[in-house]
Amino acid sequence: MLNDGEGKVSVSEDVVIDVKGLVRKYQSNSGILHQKKKETVAVDHIDLEVKRGELFGLLGPNGAGKTTTIKVLTTLLLPTQGSVRILGYDIVKDSMEVRKHIGLILGGERGLYYRITARQNLRYFADLYGVPMSIRDKRIDEVLAKVNLTDKADTRVEDFSRGMKQRLHIAKGIIHDPELIFMDEPTMGLDPQAAREARELTKDLIASGKTILLTTHYMFEADELCDRIGVITRGKIVALNTPSGLKSLVRDTSVIEVEGFGITNVDIDALKALAGVRTVSANMSEDKQVLRVQTGDASTLLTGVTHALQDRKIIGMRIKEPTLEDAYLWLVREDA
Repeated sequence: MLNDGEGKVSVSEDVVIDVKGLVRKYQSNSGILHQKKKETVAVDHIDLEVKRGELFGLLGPNGAGKTTTIKVLTTLLLPTQGSVRILGYDIVKDSMEVRKHIGLILGGERGLYYRITARQNLRYFADLYGVPMSIRDKRIDEVLAKVNLTDKADTRVEDFSRGMKQRLHIAKGIIHDPELIFMDEPTMGLDPQAAREARELTKDLIASGKTILLTTHYMFEADELCDRIGVITRGKIVALNTPSGLKSLVRDTSVIEVEGFGITNVDIDALKALAGVRTVSANMSEDKQVLRVQTGDASTLLTGVTHALQDRKIIGMRIKEPTLEDAYLWLVREDA
């Protein structure tokens, strides 16, 4: 390891995120009269490297440790144990330097000022990130053009659609031209057109030489965008591979996809109990339910699935090849 005299340590010029043995614990108290201290391990000895120019996906269910990991990597939380270097800088000793070189793009409604214009938002964040005054306004115009908001530059954000707000989030995250960008569920809640625009902007950023760490709950999005994916569950990374490499984990699996009405959790439990069923996932919307039943031999299981759902209104049942979502569900299942 070499030190450049300013705190920056270079392990490899290609390694942008270098995580070794990362642990993050939370302390909490329970009880009223006799309080007991409880320790929760949110992140449990994670090792991770992300290389320059890579689009790396971090996938995991709610409560898996994904958000905590992102908060540590972006200096919002201190690690309990282990080491993290971002672009060669230690996140504890050199947190201010780390913040100068990273961007954070959030999904949803967080992080913008609604009563001022897009340009005023970007001017505020440019000043916050220390963009020199001599180039600030030019830089604002550049990023507004990049996210296709030039014609809305002087419109209040409260009048923006959700998709426009997300494009402004992206502009905010790159206003200081960071080398490394963290994108935390950037398409959450967007309509299909707005989500597609956000994905195209993400591809443009990678093409321009940026490195991105992306979190998402949308498996098709991860499959489309990511060079490599780490799957985290119960605080541990349980798989680390390319999308095609992860899909190969379930190459001996076939999937029965069922669409219907009136399907309940009792029906799902009945399907899980069938011999040969590996996992069952469900999208239980009010309008329609969609089930994906993983098995080794779908053709022999069709009769059992049909019988288990005989009292429900089934509008479609088909056998499909496994996807990244099926690999993900296999990795994060409770009995894994």
